[in-house]
Amino acid sequence: MTTTGSTTLAEGASRPGRPRPADPSGPPPATPPAWRYVAAALALGLTLAVGFLAGRAGGPAGGPVRAAPGPSAHVGHGPGGLEVSRDGWTLAVDQARLTAGRPGELTFRIVDADGVTLTAFRENHERRMHLVLVGRDLSGYQHVHPEMSPAGVWRVAVTPAVPGPLRAVADFWPEGAPGQVTLGVDVPVPGRYAATPLPPPEETVLVDGYTVTLDGGLRAGAANQVLVWLGRDGAPVNDLQPHLGAFGHLVALRQGDLAYLHVHPAAASQPSSVVAFGVTVPSAGTYRLFFEFRHLDQVRVAAFTVTV
Repeated sequence: MTTTGSTTLAEGASRPGRPRPADPSGPPPATPPAWRYVAAALALGLTLAVGFLAGRAGGPAGGPVRAAPGPSAHVGHGPGGLEVSRDGWTLAVDQARLTAGRPGELTFRIVDADGVTLTAFRENHERRMHLVLVGRDLSGYQHVHPEMSPAGVWRVAVTPAVPGPLRAVADFWPEGAPGQVTLGVDVPVPGRYAATPLPPPEETVLVDGYTVTLDGGLRAGAANQVLVWLGRDGAPVNDLQPHLGAFGHLVALRQGDLAYLHVHPAAASQPSSVVAFGVTVPSAGTYRLFFEFRHLDQVRVAAFTVTV
């Protein structure tokens, strides 16, 4: 597996002890081998003990309003985000007045086969709605959490960086449904569109002075173990903070159709400098992997290009 790229995602929290930026003139520093070996042993032991959590764990139920489809709905099959309608649900965009470089608002609803707006969602990883926004060229990644009105209308502030089609992927769990549902739709951002080529694959990237390394091969259609190593100033980062109920999140998007996978790490009670994931990609191709982690009260994102 080969990988690359990086970005940052802030959540508006305080930023005590922000790490000093790395020297951009030189290559990313190598991850110290000694602590990598120790962390790998811990991660592998954890994997054998509890297995991998595939990002499908639910939280407390939300308020009841609208029943979900019955057991015949095929929730959770294959990659998500490819369809605007699936499993009896539709992602309906009410308003998308977006302009590149200017704050705007995206409003949408989830409706059933009868056109009735869903208002009962399970809390999943501390939120009732996860919305991923990314350009069709896989640039400008954002993971945001809209707010819902009592009528079931979701609203989120959006400032697109550039013109062009913006892919919106809604990841949610209807109350009463057997699992999560993931829907996707293209949102227009007026202006001249110029696609940005993906960065070439590399295994290690720098994000705000953090060294982030993606380790492990990916084979299409198979369960793969992927380890993400975190270091700063030549030392392991052993005090990660929980982010949405876990010590890291991994979103994979396939180049071309933007098939979506959202993976959560193996269960762990303590933070570690290595985060283990179980990943199954549906096909050969090029993917962009976005690893989200929280440290020093700020969420950051390391982005990797992976060829399968």
